[in-house]
Amino acid sequence: MVELKTDVLVIGSGAAGMMAALEAANGGVSVILADRSLISRSGATIMAQMTVAVALGSQTPDSPEFHLADTLAAGRDLCDVSLAQLVCEEGPRDILQLDEWKVGWARNANGSIRQAHAPGHDRPRCVYVDFLSTGPAVAKTLRTRVVRQKEVTRVGDLYITDIVVTDGAATGAVGFSLADGRPVAISAKAVVIATGGLTRLYQRNSASANMGGDGYALALRAGATLTDMEFVQFFPIGHLAPRLVGMDPIMWDPFRYKLGGRLLNAEMREFVNDYGNEEAGTYNVTRDRATFAILSEVKAGRGSPAGGAYLSFQHIPEAELRASFGPVIDKLAANGIDLTQMPIEVAPIAHYHMGGVKVDAAMRTGVPGLFSCGEANGGSNGANRLSGNAITEAFVFGRTAGHSAARFAKAAGNADAPVPAGALDLAAAGGPKEGENFAGLIAELQAVMAADVGPFRTEESLTRALGAIAGLKARLGAVPPGAPGPYNMARLDWFDLRTMLLVAEVVTLCAIARKESRGAHQRDDFPAMDDAFVLHHTVTLDGDAIVLGRTPVEGRTIREVA
Repeated sequence: MVELKTDVLVIGSGAAGMMAALEAANGGVSVILADRSLISRSGATIMAQMTVAVALGSQTPDSPEFHLADTLAAGRDLCDVSLAQLVCEEGPRDILQLDEWKVGWARNANGSIRQAHAPGHDRPRCVYVDFLSTGPAVAKTLRTRVVRQKEVTRVGDLYITDIVVTDGAATGAVGFSLADGRPVAISAKAVVIATGGLTRLYQRNSASANMGGDGYALALRAGATLTDMEFVQFFPIGHLAPRLVGMDPIMWDPFRYKLGGRLLNAEMREFVNDYGNEEAGTYNVTRDRATFAILSEVKAGRGSPAGGAYLSFQHIPEAELRASFGPVIDKLAANGIDLTQMPIEVAPIAHYHMGGVKVDAAMRTGVPGLFSCGEANGGSNGANRLSGNAITEAFVFGRTAGHSAARFAKAAGNADAPVPAGALDLAAAGGPKEGENFAGLIAELQAVMAADVGPFRTEESLTRALGAIAGLKARLGAVPPGAPGPYNMARLDWFDLRTMLLVAEVVTLCAIARKESRGAHQRDDFPAMDDAFVLHHTVTLDGDAIVLGRTPVEGRTIREVA
């Protein structure tokens, strides 16, 4: 067994995790930044290509209040306003801090930070490095700061299986080293969850392969509460056809809102406004509404050959395309795609999760010593996340969580709770080598979620999904296969499936409970919004039993802000 000790343990090393580690270290405590993959190269930040929403007002007058109004409008009256307000008010500070750290935000000719007009915003508000490298630039900048911070110890290839709770408080975590299979116990005075979302639950997704809901399962088993788990955001124009190699499937968003890409059905007719939208040439309809429009056309038999919609830029002169996205045009040409001569096919793809760990404005979870940040959090986005808010949240929530965790660790003094006996039993356990193909079972679960818990849901489909999840749980077994060893992928798949089944069941149960259509949650059998569901569904564990609850929405609605 490997034993480690620290003041603050941060689990996950995307933007939120690195911000949390930096802020905690700046607070004068020791930090372990742990990740199941490579530090800073795991999670969603490194995958993000596009924009970051913040009310800088660098080229158009703006204020956090305007940003908040757009955030609440996108969230369909379900945003926890204290969290949304924190993002909008604190976001400018973090964007300017990253600017000081030389992230390389794009500039206007006068030297001001350039801002683009993204879907759902009432004005240009989104900063970027360029339209394909924003996430990697952010990750590199934060990694550089982390490497220079002597109080932060970086531990990669460490799979955390459970958070340790002693006398009701989080006191560390246990897991195993992927490199050699050895069990690992970490004693900590405070723990921060920064593991991202759950989009790996779906066959078509835009995030890295390790985002299967790890943080949600860790938080639940530690005694924390989850909220809004039914709301999975599908990016409406994920690339579908023709084949695209080496490029992000969600790259079309800046093309569309910057150049006016037209969404066309099989009749080559624009259709988005047929579903109660008013794009009026601005091409900035929110993601939930665009997803609904595309899938409605497919359902009506007017979809493209591959099962989506056409996205066309044929009306844009080549010179204008190259002026905006020159290097990208060349990469597309290498894939056999000439945007001046052909449309491409797009379809919704699982992209982000609005739900997650329930926290207060200090990122406290309700379990003493346990904090959460980034996409692992729920509540701030309500029923639908506004374009560009994800990385802003990672900065603000990560920094806040690190600050709170450092203060908690200092107040804990020299407390050093040992890892309880038996906490490492599962990480060290081994079963028969032969048996189930757990990678295959993960693929089965992804197919179930895509078919029955996707953008369109019904009581029948959700009930069918619960039955399939129960069947897969019965095949999981009580212990991972084989003995611990270097990069034992069968064991890794078992632990991933353990997490994914729990999270998939939670999402499905919450989707059944919300008998209306709101934001990213669309029920064919309840197609309208219902004021009776202006509330949060919460989730806790009682032993192994999932317990659903309801809580009121905190703060003002969009109508009150407007």
